[in-house]
Amino acid sequence: VLPVIMAGVLGIYGLIVGAIINGRILPPSGGQPAYSLFEGYAHLASGLACGLSALAAGLAIGIAGDAGVRAVGQIRDETNRRQMSTGVILVLVFGEALSLYGLIVSLVLSQKSAPDACV
Repeated sequence: VLPVIMAGVLGIYGLIVGAIINGRILPPSGGQPAYSLFEGYAHLASGLACGLSALAAGLAIGIAGDAGVRAVGQIRDETNRRQMSTGVILVLVFGEALSLYGLIVSLVLSQKSAPDACV
């Protein structure tokens, strides 16, 4: 159950980035574009950073979760099962950290504003 919940969090990261980017898009005013190419490419890079890191984290969580569930299921002794479960959870958390790093990079990229030379 835990790998499924952790994988669902990855989608929430994308939703957060999408809402932030959507709030930064401005309509044209007075015939002049208020949304520059620089900001457009920065937002594209932001979305790609979040999306690709979530894809990598999802792959890591899926593989580690599958192997962990199979390994824990084969152990008969309760003490060893708890120790193995702790290790599996730790590996899943490290997989989730991949996407968290991508979210941080994405938030930094989405806050970049256009310099005066790039319009």
